[in-house]
Amino acid sequence: MQTRLYHILITFWRMAAVAVAIIMMPSCTQRVENAVSVDEWPKIFPDYADVTIPAEIAPLNFCYAGGEFECMDVVVKGSKGGEMHTQGDYADFDIDDWHALTEANRGGQLTVTVSVKHEGQWTQFRDFTIHVSTSPLEEWGLTYRRVAPGYETYSHMGIYQRCLSNFSEYAIIDNTEVPGMCVNCHTSNRMDPSQMVFHVRGEHGATMIRHDGKTEWLAAKNDLLGGSMVYPYWHPSGNYCAFSTNQTRQGFHVVHDERIEVFDLSSDIFVYHPETHEIISDSLIMTKDWSENCPVFSPDGRTLYFMTCRQQDYPAHFKQERYNLCSISFDPEKGTFGDHVDTLFNASAMEKSLTWPRPSYDGKYMLFTLIDYGYFSVWHKEADQWMLNLETGETWPLEKANSPQSDSYHNWSGNSRWIVFTSRRGGGLYSRLYLAGIDDKGHATKAFLLPQRNPWAYYDETLYSFNTPDFTRTKVEFDHRGAAKAIMSDQRVNTQVRP
Repeated sequence: MQTRLYHILITFWRMAAVAVAIIMMPSCTQRVENAVSVDEWPKIFPDYADVTIPAEIAPLNFCYAGGEFECMDVVVKGSKGGEMHTQGDYADFDIDDWHALTEANRGGQLTVTVSVKHEGQWTQFRDFTIHVSTSPLEEWGLTYRRVAPGYETYSHMGIYQRCLSNFSEYAIIDNTEVPGMCVNCHTSNRMDPSQMVFHVRGEHGATMIRHDGKTEWLAAKNDLLGGSMVYPYWHPSGNYCAFSTNQTRQGFHVVHDERIEVFDLSSDIFVYHPETHEIISDSLIMTKDWSENCPVFSPDGRTLYFMTCRQQDYPAHFKQERYNLCSISFDPEKGTFGDHVDTLFNASAMEKSLTWPRPSYDGKYMLFTLIDYGYFSVWHKEADQWMLNLETGETWPLEKANSPQSDSYHNWSGNSRWIVFTSRRGGGLYSRLYLAGIDDKGHATKAFLLPQRNPWAYYDETLYSFNTPDFTRTKVEFDHRGAAKAIMSDQRVNTQVRP
């Protein structure tokens, strides 16, 4: 009797589950008939028309943004073969089918046909295309910081990672585990999370270094430096990590379309040697009258690039703060610097300021952001991304990737054919993550928003800004609970300046 009752209950549960599944299926499952064709592009969010993508990217799901509708039908056909179809409240492509289609069409294109039903009538829009690059995206995913809007307090924020071939997102560390703290400036060595650094700001401040299989928590400040260790960048050997040390302040604008200005009362750069806990400094890159900032190593590890500007009287003359791109040689065998500094790009001569220099891993280019003044580009509407050819000195803006809003905080993929960056396009309030391809001449393709399962639901309900993104070769394995305990313990490794 009990066994029979059990089977009855199981059968009932399965029937109920099927019924729920039917209810949850898209209400729109019908043929597109008697559609009226219109010679205009469909209004969709995100704008994926004419973008170039890697075959490995997650499906480019999108929503209809052209007004009220009852159902959307989407057909995608590959120029080299293959076809897929979806229908419902938004374009929700099957992940496996999407990758089969993009893989089959490397070097080709996808033609997308969108039809929308409103008041019983179907409307078919002009087809748009998506180009599938021959350049692979070799990285597993992205890492980035998600931060809630705020200025003076450390509200909810965290460092996250995202698989690029699907929609899986994971927290690396979230400040709910260390209340009142700020976690930032996460950087790995050439996208390898086994060598990683990030900072903790607040009462229990620290700099975390993961190197040679061990994790150390450095004291946040060294009194001899006069500030914290910020803006890290690893030497390709993993034996060094460059930092700047800054006395940062922020102020609020009173004009309508400007919000915050971030500036440094002083800043210098140095190189840290994890094995000996030594700070390697030099008078050429730690000067009194100039602010050196944002150091990065060349791919061969023998040049240290950085930006510098003449120190101003802050906050009165913050608009005269204009950074140029400079370099100094570095000997990784001895851990010493060269005897002079070279200026590679004179942005101040253009009455502009250069920030966030990032060399491509193949050594050909330097990607940077150009703004009117200062260096904290996320608050500058005019911020655009530019490219410098390191061999010829030629520079140009990434016109297809830039927007009328702030575009900044970029990083390269390992094969130097893709970039990820933040942009405030689409409203000007929140920074979101965009990707773009870079061709063999250093020019960018049209940028596309990081795909999400349901784009409107994700971006409208997730009221966070995204910043400091970077690619990661593998998923980051990190003991966030152990990290939280280490942060709260205040046990720190002290650094020392090399004599």
